[in-house]
Amino acid sequence: MLSLSVERVSLRLTETVRSSRGEIDAVDTCMVTVTHAGIVAYGEGTPIEYDGVTADDVARAIEADGSALLGPDLTDPQAALERVDAWDAPAGARMALDGALHDWIGKVGRRPTWQLLAAPRRIGPTVYTIGIASPAEAATAVRNAPQVGAFKVKVGGPDDIDVLDAIRQVTPLPIRIDANEAWDLSTARALTPRLRALGVHLVEQPFPRSRIDDYVRYRELPDRLPIVLDEGCTDVASVHAARKHSDGIVVKLCKAGGVRAARRVMAAARQAGLTVLLSCMCESELAISQAALLAPLADHIDLDGHLYLRDQPFRGLGLEGGWIVLGDGPGLGVAPAASPKRSRQ
Repeated sequence: MLSLSVERVSLRLTETVRSSRGEIDAVDTCMVTVTHAGIVAYGEGTPIEYDGVTADDVARAIEADGSALLGPDLTDPQAALERVDAWDAPAGARMALDGALHDWIGKVGRRPTWQLLAAPRRIGPTVYTIGIASPAEAATAVRNAPQVGAFKVKVGGPDDIDVLDAIRQVTPLPIRIDANEAWDLSTARALTPRLRALGVHLVEQPFPRSRIDDYVRYRELPDRLPIVLDEGCTDVASVHAARKHSDGIVVKLCKAGGVRAARRVMAAARQAGLTVLLSCMCESELAISQAALLAPLADHIDLDGHLYLRDQPFRGLGLEGGWIVLGDGPGLGVAPAASPKRSRQ
């Protein structure tokens, strides 16, 4: 018989990360373990807390429905993936079960799942995110960052120009900025020429989701920055709306509900002519290995959530020359660390 368990896990960060939404030094996520026929598979599901979903919500949904969705055995994992995909539950819950099923598919086939899905083993180059900080702090963070291919900088207002200038002085790498809905149109108009001069090449979610007019009017500026939507784009329906006021979208498994659902969103974005950033929250190497399966569909890889963790509950990913290297073992290629710090629910 198949067994399923779920754990609520607190992931501690190496340092406090600041954005326009506030400060975090730890994040909660959920991890599932599926055991059947001697095979143990794992999946991670991250709640979208700024939308009011908690790790408890994700865990409760999995505990209530997970076993029924997976069925008594996994002789037809594709059918189980379809049931999870159609499940009316928090996206993080679908992400967790979807991830465990993709791990299972690789392990039962005794091959890496990325290989079975014809995804590359090396993906990238990836970014490293710099939180809101003083110019000196931001420059130090860039100097101390792992070797990556670009930097994403959290911003919140006009004072961030000094921070971006300090970052530019210590790195020639591309810079993206993420306002997390903190700007208004006047701020964007005032900052854009200076951001252009610093070589900033795109901005994520500059305005609140509800301020569609601001997006439309900003796109009328002759020398604007490309805009990609994160909070403002979660599913295929929102992709169709996004193409009217953005240049691209940010895809996260925790928003879409797993690999299968995120693939649909990415395909819709491609069809709409939108740039696709494959991204994540602060997540473990388990969740990053799930997202990495979709790398061939992305224009940019923003998978750095595991690089900020103090305690790694899963191990198996590498980082070489700014590129993420997936594990070569069966399944997702990661395994539980020797002493993961977890709190079972």
